[in-house]
Amino acid sequence: MHTSFIRSQLCTVLLGAATLGAGAVHADQLDTILAAKKLRVAIDLAVPPYGMKDDKLQSTGSDVETARLLAKDLGLALEIVPTTGANRIPFLQTDKADIVISSLSVTPEREKVIDFSIPYAGIQAVVGAPKSLSIKSVADLAGKKIATARGTTNDQEVTKILPKDATLVRFDDDATSITAVVSGQADVFATAPALLKAVNDKNPAKQMEVKLVMKVNLLAVGLRKGEDRLKEKIDGWVRANLKSGQLGTTYRKFHGADLPEEVMRAVN
Repeated sequence: MHTSFIRSQLCTVLLGAATLGAGAVHADQLDTILAAKKLRVAIDLAVPPYGMKDDKLQSTGSDVETARLLAKDLGLALEIVPTTGANRIPFLQTDKADIVISSLSVTPEREKVIDFSIPYAGIQAVVGAPKSLSIKSVADLAGKKIATARGTTNDQEVTKILPKDATLVRFDDDATSITAVVSGQADVFATAPALLKAVNDKNPAKQMEVKLVMKVNLLAVGLRKGEDRLKEKIDGWVRANLKSGQLGTTYRKFHGADLPEEVMRAVN
């Protein structure tokens, strides 16, 4: 056998192996998920009513229900990957989860590192305080101690508007933020309206209410960059379930209110 022929065959084998290796590295995530027959969804279970535990310690909430519906419609088993607000994106980037459905607001900063589906829900970023505390403008936050969850959009929005003599206390997650407000470690809470209710449920004497609305943020499914087929699949699912009213029903069930109008405007 000629040496040139052997070399030619060897090159063909090596090229084929390299091509297979490249294919493995850049495997399409949708195919991987479907082959596993399981959808791993990162959800923070300490952010009622988006994610929480019920009296029987079962996972529930609007994000949990949304994840269940998505997995069911894709014909997949759902695996909830418990996370915290700060770990939602890292869990996605390190392949601890396939997607994130966890009150994840779409922001320009996050869009630099992950992709988002079209919005499936919305959330207000508000400043809340006891009814007895008069706060009618940002200026009234002067001298106040404000609690918030580190790295959240609430943190970002309140940081932009705080007077210089206000004190912002950042906690690791929503659960510890709620505990801090309940126990009186902070006068004011930069958060979502639903978490003000959580404070009142734990300590009715607080009578927390919305004082200022900083922004209405759109919530979307977080995905790794470049997974276009998975994004297209989820976008189609979100659009269909917004049109059918299923996502609106889920939101209303847990929030006692209709989906914010901004959600439908963004999708349309």
